Amino acid sequence: MSEQTGSPAELAARLAEVELAILARAPEHDIVPSLDRIRAVVELLGDPQRAYPVVHLTGTNGKTSTTRMVDELLRAFGMRTGRFTSPHLHSPRERISIEGKPISAEKFVAAYDDVAPYLELVDARGGHRLTFFETFVAMAYAAFADAPVDVAVVEVGMGGAWDATNVADGQVAVITPVAIDHTRYLGETEVEIAAEKSGIIKPGALAVLAQQDLDVAEVLMRKASEVGATVAREGLEFGVLSRQPAVGGQLVSLRGLGGDYEDLFLPLFGAHQAQNAAVALAAVEGFLGGGQGQLDIEAVRAGFAAVTSPGRLEVARRSPTVLLDAAHNPAGALATAEALRDSFTFSRLIGVLGVMGDKDARGLLEAFEPVLDEVVVTAARTERAMPVDELAALAVDVFGADRVEVTPELDAAIDTAVALAEQDTELGGVGVLVTGSIVTVAQARGLLGRTSA
Repeated sequence: MSEQTGSPAELAARLAEVELAILARAPEHDIVPSLDRIRAVVELLGDPQRAYPVVHLTGTNGKTSTTRMVDELLRAFGMRTGRFTSPHLHSPRERISIEGKPISAEKFVAAYDDVAPYLELVDARGGHRLTFFETFVAMAYAAFADAPVDVAVVEVGMGGAWDATNVADGQVAVITPVAIDHTRYLGETEVEIAAEKSGIIKPGALAVLAQQDLDVAEVLMRKASEVGATVAREGLEFGVLSRQPAVGGQLVSLRGLGGDYEDLFLPLFGAHQAQNAAVALAAVEGFLGGGQGQLDIEAVRAGFAAVTSPGRLEVARRSPTVLLDAAHNPAGALATAEALRDSFTFSRLIGVLGVMGDKDARGLLEAFEPVLDEVVVTAARTERAMPVDELAALAVDVFGADRVEVTPELDAAIDTAVALAEQDTELGGVGVLVTGSIVTVAQARGLLGRTSA
């Protein structure tokens, strides 16, 4: 891979060109389910995704946090990692990380230049052009091979079986909790969605399964049996032994595949993050040693202590406290609501909610209603956002008119929520939660001065 040379201005201009070229392709929420296009590209590239082992992760909620935990744990054991996640918060380069850091501008441009001729060859065959997401997958796999990495930790974009990342065969396949989301593409029921996500479980792999509803677990177990995969299940082979809130996160004790790991500090909030940590630990145990024997606990401690997950109950400012959380479906909102009860002591909490038009907004509102005293309805700056008047009508129905404010612009909505919080004389007990979508949280992070993830 030849890196771009020239002045900073020339590199910036070239980076902007590359980003525009990628954005010109079909967006990741406009999917044409098939592996044919991405398979053709990686074959032309020499199958870079086979140059290193892969830990592959899917699920409905918790994928990104768990992916970041797996990455940090593997790096704590001295491994050079590549990490692929989506969507990004601020820069497309966040999606492709090497050794825990977003790929540099030079390497990003070089990765695109390497794959672009092959994208054009496959596009020229007719049919649908490669999408935005497929392009990123090809770039990530090529960049990881070029680095080179010892292991790639890869989060699916959507689903599993036909997700573009699935041209790789994961040595470990991780499935976080499955719930209803993306029904247009994945199916109307949890069972249908689970069947799609089970497609990442490959012959001979270790399948690490988070706690699931019984009917979902049956689907995943059946797939593992069909392909001859070994299974490790949360609540049986591994799990959370105990947890307690702590300053800046929580202390957790986990049962892994190889033994018990006591008093690990996890700088993330909520029982769901403790469960994600148990899943991540089992995946790393399985990858490093097949679950045979306990890992070095000091390395495990160091790995978990280094974990970050921007936009997941992230404290963005104080006085009043402003939290950012990317919950965008009812299951995620319920987990966030429980974490708020568990880890924070707000006497009053004001929500700022902006939702995408294809999401279950009523379900989100109903999940948050018990923990939000008031809600400010708004919209992120994207054509995908649910119209404010439509969201406001649902909010009034769920919360009642006296608990709903409508402020169409996100920056003004945050200001409105902060002003409402500042009316309370005990600021330490009042907070603001900005939530509803990853796009909303990304834009709020920028408005609050957090421009790097």
